[in-house]
Amino acid sequence: MYKIEKTDAIADKVYQMWVNAPHVARNAQAGQFLIFRIDENGERIPLTISAVNGDSVRIIFMAVGKTTTHLASLKAGDHILDVAGPLGKPSEIKKFGTCVLVGGGVGTACLPIIARALRNAGNRVIGIIGARNAGLLILEDEMGEVCDELQVSTDDGSRGFHGFAADLLKQTIAKEPVNAVWIIGPTIMMKVTAEVTRPAGIRTFVSLNPIMVDGTGMCGSCRVTVGGETRFACVDGPEFDAHQVDFNGLMQRM
Repeated sequence: MYKIEKTDAIADKVYQMWVNAPHVARNAQAGQFLIFRIDENGERIPLTISAVNGDSVRIIFMAVGKTTTHLASLKAGDHILDVAGPLGKPSEIKKFGTCVLVGGGVGTACLPIIARALRNAGNRVIGIIGARNAGLLILEDEMGEVCDELQVSTDDGSRGFHGFAADLLKQTIAKEPVNAVWIIGPTIMMKVTAEVTRPAGIRTFVSLNPIMVDGTGMCGSCRVTVGGETRFACVDGPEFDAHQVDFNGLMQRM
């Protein structure tokens, strides 16, 4: 059993939760994920590790279905039956130079741990976070702290730049040399935004979120096509070269 230490709403239907899981916290690296099972009758759901603090890990999720709505109803002091992880391959962290991290909606939850790791490796980190409106923006203050520069966009112009995160990425690339980019968000957002970096040949990573069951490569439900080959997001990813991903096939499967 894993104790929930803190939980609160950080945007419309978006929640952050700190869970005491020492074995995960000791081994977690940027880019990895967990699989939660609330109780013995619950389904298994994958959730990205957003941050680590001591023996606790943070996950951030949107309440959109039965399991996430149940998870959102739990309070500090409640317990979760299973927390499996850390799973997946860690982000490729090294001295790239200037790195841009682009988050769309709840995908921004994945960025703080990556930003910290990249800065610790000696990189300049630029954060770009976007959402449909100001009420759906998350982690703006935290991203401002862990990035050397932060840019904000909203589709409706209610906060920051009026437009898409892809537009800000395009402006950034035109303004200064960029060596590596991470894009994490809705699948269509990752597909469109990755095209911004393709002409310049900038190394670009995306974190894929196909349907997943066991998280250990056995069921095959999370298969994706990358570079013309079938890969499993749970063990070969979740991060892949954005310019090699078959996004159309991924969206059809989802």
